[in-house]
Amino acid sequence: MMKLRKLMFVLPNLFTVTSIFCGFYAITLCTGEAGPVQLYQAALAIFFAMFFDGCDGRVARLTKTQSDFGVQLDSLADVISFGAAPGLLVYKWALAPLGFAGLFISFAFAACGAMRLARFNVLAARNPHGGGGRFFVGLPIPVAAGMLVSVIISHHAAAGGAPLGEAAATPMAVAVAGLSLLMVSTVRYRTFKDTRPNRKSALAFMLVVLGGVVIATQFHPAWVLVACCGAYLAVGLVESAVHVRSHLVARKVAAGSVAAVAVASVIDDEEEDEEDAEEDAGPGNDGPAYL
Repeated sequence: MMKLRKLMFVLPNLFTVTSIFCGFYAITLCTGEAGPVQLYQAALAIFFAMFFDGCDGRVARLTKTQSDFGVQLDSLADVISFGAAPGLLVYKWALAPLGFAGLFISFAFAACGAMRLARFNVLAARNPHGGGGRFFVGLPIPVAAGMLVSVIISHHAAAGGAPLGEAAATPMAVAVAGLSLLMVSTVRYRTFKDTRPNRKSALAFMLVVLGGVVIATQFHPAWVLVACCGAYLAVGLVESAVHVRSHLVARKVAAGSVAAVAVASVIDDEEEDEEDAEEDAGPGNDGPAYL
């Protein structure tokens, strides 16, 4: 029984190691004179890495085999599969014509992803129960990688395998830089860990399905995945903007309340001083008596 229990601890780590293999395989596909087919296959490998990365945590929770070792291994796997591999992939696919600028932006994506993971580990160590919260702080690195991968996969399917034109290098550089900044930002993104089947969640699901159908029929089915990732990014930005606005309004109201209390206190003090002065003067006296 003890041996079986020890083997169960290995199971979630196997999913994590498989995710690392997918990321490493994507890197090997991007090396050398990689063509559109090799880059498309690398994007698919990273997509499968996302699948295995999503499974390891769930398997650990189901088998009750969570461990600090698994948390650290998962972070290291994410740096490879969702930091280094997508960074190299997007450089070979779109940013190479920009020269050193494209190389630096690709590196910035991997570096910001590593910093985002380091911050997550620090916050998790300070609050062991923080991982079950409703929001992530900063864009999760698998979602950032998924956005890049979905664009590459969708373009390959919609363009029939044609390479990306050099004119798209600058817009892609802006997009990659934006994703990098979102990872190290304080923008809040939902974890969906508290989502329960109800009318609100059912309505949101139906809207997503309806939007996917519209995009698939009006444009190309391949762009549905891009739209889903883009919607997640947009919802996080909107919710964070609303949260910041509410926080500023609350601070303004609190500051107004403090100012009102201070003014009322000054008025009360002045009234008390006037009453004390009247009492010192006494009835019928023009002023205080000097000794």
